[in-house]
Amino acid sequence: MKYLIVEDEKDLQKSIAKYLSRDANICETASDYLEACQKLDLYEYDIVILDINLVTGNGLDLLKKLKKENKKCGVIIISANSSLGNKLEGLDLGADDYITKPFYLAELNSRIKAVLRRGKFGGTDAIVFNEICLDTKARSAFVNDKPIALTRKEYDLLLFFITNQGRVLSKAIIAEHLWGDDSDLLDNFDFIYVHINNLRKKLTKEGAKYIQTAYGSGYKFISC
Repeated sequence: MKYLIVEDEKDLQKSIAKYLSRDANICETASDYLEACQKLDLYEYDIVILDINLVTGNGLDLLKKLKKENKKCGVIIISANSSLGNKLEGLDLGADDYITKPFYLAELNSRIKAVLRRGKFGGTDAIVFNEICLDTKARSAFVNDKPIALTRKEYDLLLFFITNQGRVLSKAIIAEHLWGDDSDLLDNFDFIYVHINNLRKKLTKEGAKYIQTAYGSGYKFISC
């Protein structure tokens, strides 16, 4: 999963990113309104963790921007303001959850998983595409109920393909999703071909032939 943490308290920002990264999630950060706007314009995220009171702007304005642009990411508001009015305003604007500071990181993680299950996975930990089944909690994959051994990147890549089935994904988009901001430091995208080729071989071996090359554009995951 890929998260954007919009929080101007540096220590809290780093703590959230460190905690959520333990599960092999990509965690990007923004410390103010403008930086958050730039990243939201450039990239796509599964979850945005959003502080309301930012130094250079209001987090609720970011929430309005997300909804106006029909972004599909889940949004969890974190705020030191526990008033019912603020909570209702955030939820009415389209936030998926609201948690008051201070909070336990484990609680935030549980709420993130609940939002993901409701929004992307229909309330379940399992994602099913034909004969392929992903257990998002255990981060494991099965084809026709047979487990297949995937590396972390291969699992993340398969999950990304399935949740974007039918859509052509460029190498740049795949690299940015799997490596976040660090993808800008890469000289080329040859490693993307290696990961996709390895994943394709493992799936094809079990009869799941869904990864197609869109020549000159990238790759897509689609039923044959």
